[in-house]
Amino acid sequence: MDSINILKGYGKVNEFDLRQPPPPTLLPARRSILLAVAFSVVLLLSLTFGLLLGGGVMHDGSTESAASPVASETAASLKAVCSVTQHPDSCFSSLSSLNCSMRPDPVYIFNLSLGVSIRELSNASLFMMRLKESSNDVGSINFILDLGWPPIVTESVCTRFPFIDFPVLSFQVHSNGALGDCETLLDDAHSHLSDSVSAAALDPGEKILTDMKISNIQTLVSAAMTDQETCLDGLEEMGSALLDEVRTTMQRSKEMMSNSLAIVANMMDLCMKFQKGMNMMH
Repeated sequence: MDSINILKGYGKVNEFDLRQPPPPTLLPARRSILLAVAFSVVLLLSLTFGLLLGGGVMHDGSTESAASPVASETAASLKAVCSVTQHPDSCFSSLSSLNCSMRPDPVYIFNLSLGVSIRELSNASLFMMRLKESSNDVGSINFILDLGWPPIVTESVCTRFPFIDFPVLSFQVHSNGALGDCETLLDDAHSHLSDSVSAAALDPGEKILTDMKISNIQTLVSAAMTDQETCLDGLEEMGSALLDEVRTTMQRSKEMMSNSLAIVANMMDLCMKFQKGMNMMH
């Protein structure tokens, strides 16, 4: 009977057994270990990345701090020269964007401004050619592009001679229309600016432009600006529907030549200011 009772009670769970917590397993312990290991790995990776990033920042900072005096001197030189113009912002942006090693020399910076003026005048001339081809203006035009397009500024050119070799557009015009007159005038303007570059060349032993050279340059740049204005006046007199479009296109060229004219007009004062040192520049 006892054995039967024992068999009957086998597999039954009493109330006391239900109140007992289940025996501990190894899962929480393993989970804790895995979490600890994962945290350590993340922490190690974070520290490593932080050190690498910190080293990069320190390296960049040292490079930037080393280059800052040069960049600061260049910016100060350009701002000092451009401050005498009516368009200092466009003057500064056009010169600072050139791929040239700037020198704290107003004559050098002036020659670069002439290069920018020729570039913008070339852009205006190219626009006029395309406009002529797409318009119903009387006549036809053949043109010769001497040096290729677009202009390319190279460091060797800037170092060899403080002027940028921009293409010179030579026109052979056969037109009785206002656009044909503009093309001729812009060709003359190119010639005047090219002559101003020759006039700005320093002779052996010279460090600044003489009064005679400054006067000649002023005459040539002013003549180029007059050519542009005469072109616009002709379009206005003819009642051309293209006047506003041409005027807008020539605006930047006009500003660049105005900047060059203002710089050369103040050349003596700028040279004296540079000789006294950059600490007197604002």
